[in-house]
Amino acid sequence: MNTVSIAWALAAVAFVAVEAMTAALVSVWFIGGAVAGLIASLLGASPIAQVLLFFTVSGALLALLRPIAKRSAIHRVPTNADRVIGQDAIVSEAIDDLLGQGAVRADGKEWSARSTDGTKIPAGSVVRIDRIEGVKLFVSKKEDNQ
Repeated sequence: MNTVSIAWALAAVAFVAVEAMTAALVSVWFIGGAVAGLIASLLGASPIAQVLLFFTVSGALLALLRPIAKRSAIHRVPTNADRVIGQDAIVSEAIDDLLGQGAVRADGKEWSARSTDGTKIPAGSVVRIDRIEGVKLFVSKKEDNQ
């Protein structure tokens, strides 16, 4: 095995490692291209032919597999926690984004909360739940409380 063949083999291994770390189909096309370059190198093709083959095979795999990958991609599945979005809640601990403090009572549960617009909201205020990120609710003070 010559130096160029070893380089193609290392490139294929590197692309496999990147794909294994991301699991997001970012380099799978290049694995096939690197393997094609390796085979061409082992068969004695010129370096220019190897590189052209790499790009051709990688491009063809991208064109063929990307649409399939997009259709089968894992989509965000809403959880039952999303049902609190749009509901009213009571601030049980004053919300102060700067201090990273705040909690609301919504749907019979205590939730960590932050202000959507960054304003401080005192305990006892009625807020509207705008969105949820992880286990935090982002809320805004209701107009009639201000």
